[in-house]
Amino acid sequence: MVPACGTNTLRSLSAALLGAGRLHTSAPRSDAVVISGRRLARQIRGEAKLDVENWVADGNRRPHLSVILVGENPASHSYVKNKTKAAADVGITSETILKPTSITEEEVLQLITKLNNDSRVDGLLVQLPLPEHLDERKICNAVSPTKDVDGFHVINVGRMCLDQSSMLPATPWGVWEIIQRTGIATLGKNVVVAGRSKNVGMPIAMLLHTDGGHERPGGDATVTISHRYTPKDQLREHTKLADIIVAAAGIPNLITADMIKEGAAVIDVGINRVEDPVTGKPRLVGDVDFEGVKKKASFITPVPGGVGPMTVAMLMKNTIIAAKKLLKQREN
Repeated sequence: MVPACGTNTLRSLSAALLGAGRLHTSAPRSDAVVISGRRLARQIRGEAKLDVENWVADGNRRPHLSVILVGENPASHSYVKNKTKAAADVGITSETILKPTSITEEEVLQLITKLNNDSRVDGLLVQLPLPEHLDERKICNAVSPTKDVDGFHVINVGRMCLDQSSMLPATPWGVWEIIQRTGIATLGKNVVVAGRSKNVGMPIAMLLHTDGGHERPGGDATVTISHRYTPKDQLREHTKLADIIVAAAGIPNLITADMIKEGAAVIDVGINRVEDPVTGKPRLVGDVDFEGVKKKASFITPVPGGVGPMTVAMLMKNTIIAAKKLLKQREN
């Protein structure tokens, strides 16, 4: 990790690391270092591909990922396509099981049970969000914890909260890897996580604040979580003290330049579709005013191209972990 230091020293060190090829980043030196999630994700997928090839060379079959996709949500279809494409890239076989919006909850649960019991399936995920008549929590908990590559089962969430080894949710794990691989210090640092969702905000906070010496090492940071009822002026008071800000609230331009201190690291998890004022066409933006904040921050992730590709990369890692755990269970 990068030791605590002044902003100028940090930027000089970042430039040196960039020149040495250790940071997958690019930026004018007067602005924040823009962390390329795409480049980091390619690096992680390369590691996953090597892991799979070694696994197969040892006589094991390729890991297999099954994805249940319900309904016609265009964003969900796009996300699933990215996941299956990444799986093929690293040597993981996959299938997408399409179901209509009209499917009943009982039918979804029966399908999950069938895939839980299928020895050919290593990783299983149900793409969220689901139609309103389906209970997401009930369905996520129906997935076998050992096949739960999303890390949403209550057992995996509980083990994560106890600093135990578990299947980590892909997006929070992706944020953790961005911070670790970029060399952003967390020990004793102040962190604000804007957003308290059980799948993103809460797990990110858990990973960053827990003990670095435990079974599942954490970041040893002091973490503040804000949410929809946190007044904007109070949020600003917290963010201006933060060394790291993780924006995961789903609110465009929630974090602006006047809300951060010079040299803060800003990780933007938000994915919001807004209308471009010039073209009138929809475009993706995060929760951070990128152009304004990058002039004060030391590091910043873009949207798109930041956390998103990392989520998919970590999902591949989870699928490999699931395959290895299942083989070990069968051998015992």
